[in-house]
Amino acid sequence: MSKALIIINVSKDVSMTLAQEIADYLSKKGVQHDFLSFDGFVDNTDFKGYDFVISLGGDGTVLYAARNASKYGLPVFPVNLGEFGFIASVQPEDWKKELKIFLDGKAVFEKRSMLKVEVIREGKKVYSSLSLNDAVVSAERGVSTIMLSVKRNSLPLCRLKADGLIASTPTGSTAYSAAAGGPIVSPEVEAFVLTPLNSFSLSSRPIVLSPDSKLEISIEKSRIKGICLTVDGQEPFALNYGDIITIVMNKKKALLVAGSEEKFYNALRSKLNWSGVPHA
Repeated sequence: MSKALIIINVSKDVSMTLAQEIADYLSKKGVQHDFLSFDGFVDNTDFKGYDFVISLGGDGTVLYAARNASKYGLPVFPVNLGEFGFIASVQPEDWKKELKIFLDGKAVFEKRSMLKVEVIREGKKVYSSLSLNDAVVSAERGVSTIMLSVKRNSLPLCRLKADGLIASTPTGSTAYSAAAGGPIVSPEVEAFVLTPLNSFSLSSRPIVLSPDSKLEISIEKSRIKGICLTVDGQEPFALNYGDIITIVMNKKKALLVAGSEEKFYNALRSKLNWSGVPHA
């Protein structure tokens, strides 16, 4: 490990100070480093030339890091400076201990599934991205139903009149999808979840799909003109009638350092209150 990229969430006051502390530590270990500022909506960046990435922020910073790092199989060292910290598993007080373990080659890696999302317009690909959490098709403004036609592996799955549709990974199943009534899926499971948003039909329910599924979501005409695709809550892309969004499981997975099944289920209990009845 000879070169690191340190991603600094500029909205976190402590991130700049911590970034310098980590940079000084890396320099003493003979590891070169660069800094990259992240404000929540910056464009994707080419991470080529780095050996690993350190994210200083919350889960949103990890999502941004993972989308770009996974293209090159780079591990992400996620230090949690956010309120939730569901996938940013390294606590600020533990960064030096966990980073030493990583640099010594003894770290535990957690592999997380990612989605590959593309938009086809008049037969041409006009958008492509990866997603660690989810891809959401919805109206640009809330409280507006849209019409979607969905196929799985070229076979019709449903026509949907709803506020939108969420396709999420197991990692993303604890985020927007869960808030919309979707199931929580353990991150080691090879699957992804399709969750309607406020469907006009009570029969439209969330569904868990196998990893070999290829989804094709077609934008049908409706009274709503402003429809968009949003990846990981960070990448909005305007859609037109007739556009087809294709979603498949990406071949490469995100590599998160210091993650584990134990930390996931601890977070499930402590952060999502998945702990049963109140304890006396």
